[in-house]
Amino acid sequence: MEITLEPLSIQHYEELKNAMMEAYDGLGSVWEKEKIQRLIQLFPEGQLCVLVDNKVAAVALSIVVQYNLFGDNHTYSEITGNETFNTHNDSGDILYGIEVFVSPDFRAMRLGRRLYDGRKELCERLNLKAIVIGGRIPHYHLFSKALTPLEYINKVRTKEAHDPVLTFQLSNDFHIVRILKNYLPGDTESEEYAVLLRWNNVFYAEKPSSLTDSNIRLGLVQWQMRLFKNLEEFYQQIEFFVNALSGYQSDFAVFPELFNSPLLASYNNLSEYEAMRKLAEKTEEIKLKMSEFAISKNINIIAGSMPCLEDDKLYNVSYLLHRNGKIDEYRKIHITPYESKFYAIVGGNQLKAFDTDCGKIGILVCYDVEFPELSRILAEQGMKILFVPYLTDTQNAYTRVRNCAAARAIENECYVAITGCVGNLPGVNNMDIQFGQSAVFTPSEFAFPSNGVKGESTPNTEMTLIVDVDLNPLKDLHHFGSVKNLLDRRTDLYEIKWKK
Repeated sequence: MEITLEPLSIQHYEELKNAMMEAYDGLGSVWEKEKIQRLIQLFPEGQLCVLVDNKVAAVALSIVVQYNLFGDNHTYSEITGNETFNTHNDSGDILYGIEVFVSPDFRAMRLGRRLYDGRKELCERLNLKAIVIGGRIPHYHLFSKALTPLEYINKVRTKEAHDPVLTFQLSNDFHIVRILKNYLPGDTESEEYAVLLRWNNVFYAEKPSSLTDSNIRLGLVQWQMRLFKNLEEFYQQIEFFVNALSGYQSDFAVFPELFNSPLLASYNNLSEYEAMRKLAEKTEEIKLKMSEFAISKNINIIAGSMPCLEDDKLYNVSYLLHRNGKIDEYRKIHITPYESKFYAIVGGNQLKAFDTDCGKIGILVCYDVEFPELSRILAEQGMKILFVPYLTDTQNAYTRVRNCAAARAIENECYVAITGCVGNLPGVNNMDIQFGQSAVFTPSEFAFPSNGVKGESTPNTEMTLIVDVDLNPLKDLHHFGSVKNLLDRRTDLYEIKWKK
């Protein structure tokens, strides 16, 4: 007989399905193939199986979460994003176990311990604080008439009673944190109770940029358009703002759309089309320089947007420069008639919420925020903060961006931060005037400002706007708000789908 612990693959699905049906003996439904596929795509290391003679005998499924965003009082649906797993965050701090089962034919072989040991090794290797699980207590219904859940748990802990799940977890060095009510609706054996358990990683080393609470500090740069003698002067201005925001311990520094436009002045002898392509040649260097600032100043930078030339196509690209050195990008999807006419910019075709050390965020560029479908898709992926760098020349153009951004905050139960360029730039063709006012918008509910504005800058003045946002009220709003925009959607009548 050969027993091996291996990463789960989608090729194992049929055997997984059969093993789960046997393990639960008809109780509840089995994992759909699409959900297993998504878990493997999101976090392949966290999906484990034990093979006995090349047959799936036991399975453990896990995600990584930023635990402070959920706290100890949560449900299974909340922690898994209603089994969409949008709550998984590569930058999170807790390995959360969402499933373990062993086929009855192999329960005498202690395969569950192999899975738990595999999880512990993974937790240590990824330098995560702990493993947390919401454990069922399937024998509680046998004692519920005589014992409260706490009394039952104490009897299991003192070995006066045996529970097949809780007894196993306690024997694997997990300690009890609290009792959870309504953790898994429909779990009649546990009478919908669960036990929150935790195993601490004693080797955990605090990450210098890790989120320690639910408060995030946003730093928005309201960028004055000015001519620069050279690229070094341009970098000095960027570094000035990054230093200032980092000095105030901001988690994000956000620059406006096409904030490097002053560098177009060197190409005024060219057509707008040719000049923007010349500017795109500087984008890679600017991106890497700003990434150095993000690392050295310990701040996540959203580098507004810059032109990017790829396969002779020009894109308007926003870069997310993580303070750990990782770089993500978003390509503006909706291109204005102006951008298309003068610069032949084309739209991107990808959209995703980004994992950061402050939770999931989204980025849309200017005109994109006027299309509510995009932010709704990001919200369904778990986005809590939406950043919108913009570039508007007139007040009516700015008003469109501002009002739509405020609406997106209400619709999607999230924060929306916008920032743009201000001032005049007479030395650059088609970039002569700007209108801007940075702001952070909130949902409209008692826990937030009554006008839905957390903070806003002085219009048309170079400055920074520093605003703290708390992610916990978003969770409360989702479940207990006066209205529940996300929960009350009539998905039986309509839905939004990403086609690509």
